[in-house]
Amino acid sequence: MQHQVAVCLLGDITVRVDDSAPVRLTAKSRIGASLMEYLIMQRGQPVSGARLIRELWKDRTGRNPENALKTMISRLRSLLHGICVGLGDCVANGASGYYWQTLPWVQVDVLDLMDCMDRLRQRPPEAEKRELLERIMVEYTDDLYNSGDISNGSTMVNYLHKEYLDAACALVEMMRAEKAWGEICRVCRRALEIDSTDRQLRAEMADAAEWLERGERRRSDRRDDRQDADENEESLSRSTETGRQLRLNLDLIARELQEKDRERQGPFFCDYPVFKEIYNIQMRNLERLGSTMFLGVMMVTGENGGLTSVSRESAMAALMEILRNNLRKGDIVTRLDADLVAMLLPTVNYSTGSMVMGRIEKLFGKEYPRGGVTLQYRVNPLGNVMA
Repeated sequence: MQHQVAVCLLGDITVRVDDSAPVRLTAKSRIGASLMEYLIMQRGQPVSGARLIRELWKDRTGRNPENALKTMISRLRSLLHGICVGLGDCVANGASGYYWQTLPWVQVDVLDLMDCMDRLRQRPPEAEKRELLERIMVEYTDDLYNSGDISNGSTMVNYLHKEYLDAACALVEMMRAEKAWGEICRVCRRALEIDSTDRQLRAEMADAAEWLERGERRRSDRRDDRQDADENEESLSRSTETGRQLRLNLDLIARELQEKDRERQGPFFCDYPVFKEIYNIQMRNLERLGSTMFLGVMMVTGENGGLTSVSRESAMAALMEILRNNLRKGDIVTRLDADLVAMLLPTVNYSTGSMVMGRIEKLFGKEYPRGGVTLQYRVNPLGNVMA
């Protein structure tokens, strides 16, 4: 008899075989779980080894990342086989790279959700649309697991989170047409457990609760309450149209921003005035989150005195290319002088910041193995530097 396996990526990455207790894959191998999640999110599309290394090994050092990837794939398959015989075959590879193939006896929660979201975009009949929206409300129990190992993991989390909230708003809109105020309260309350900051859902729930209260009063004074209901229904209609226009503009702007984001690779390079403005914005967010940011500076010098202008520009060009290939998208870089570079490193501790700078120094040394040019750096918490 073939087992039935449920793979869950929401909240935590777990695997459940039949009715047994779920196995936390992240407790056995966090990077292996992240690798499996990344392949699953590509929905059957092959991913080259180079891309997987770039996505999962960006902040890791090693002489042979290709062998490290092959070892990780092999360990992931063995881990899945250990949970259920044959489950490791879901991690497949072909001429174009590695990919996830969902076998008939395996169910993946995120793939089911994304299938529902795809079917909604095809404008199904109202009855099917209602069924799909209700299914999304039930199956989306938490945000997508994000270990921090995947370089664009937050993008995947935010994408599904937004799709879920859009589905909740669409279901509320259908229920409003039916004047199902109690059901609207139920859906909004459930969605606010996922995202308590969503203002639209809070407003919808408050409005529905007001309609329910108004319905109670209607029993005692139907005539007066009917007039109030008509006035508020007209106001609600105007509010709904305004909300629809806001959502359309929000989606349009978000798509344009995401298209621009896909064009960027590595850290953000900018002039010093922009660098200072970004610092102000970043610090506001980090202070609100209770996090921190580090400032790093690097200087190119000659071992036996000054450098010629040609040597200095060549060394700085090599340094900027190393920074482009080894810093994260969230890091900010500016060139302060002919031989001086500064960078903002958000949400790292002192050890991590020093490790990043040390790795860049080592890579720079490989560019100039025979000496003549040296790279020196300092890194400190930004609060102490500013003080």
